[in-house]
Amino acid sequence: MKKTLTALLAMLLILASVFTLSACFDTVDAEGLWENATYRRDMSFGNGEKTVKVEVKVGEDSVTFTVKSDEKYLGDALAEHGLIEGVESQFGLYIKKVNGMLADYDVDRSWWGFYKNGEYQMLGIDLTEFADGEHYELVYES
Repeated sequence: MKKTLTALLAMLLILASVFTLSACFDTVDAEGLWENATYRRDMSFGNGEKTVKVEVKVGEDSVTFTVKSDEKYLGDALAEHGLIEGVESQFGLYIKKVNGMLADYDVDRSWWGFYKNGEYQMLGIDLTEFADGEHYELVYES
């Protein structure tokens, strides 16, 4: 009886470990725009004093990047790690790629919306100060 109980508890512990580990490796399926994504799971970048979270959303799927940096501006910190690419315009940086995924308004009327805690930002990402503890979203819009 004692051996059976021990074996049962060991089996439950193994199952719990497997489910816990599998949750650590959740990834977004490589479908649609996500096929071109550089990262399809949450990642961390940098070694700076300040930390922000940047959630990249396309449809129902998202990944979150934890970025540590000493850069003054958020755009510089994200560009430093290859997380955003864009072109300079009279209004600042126009983001074309996020995490390797292209949004091109001239081609298919899509763009990357920039949000802080769910609120659309009127100031560009290249002029947004890198402030410790903030949460931002880059959302594929069309």
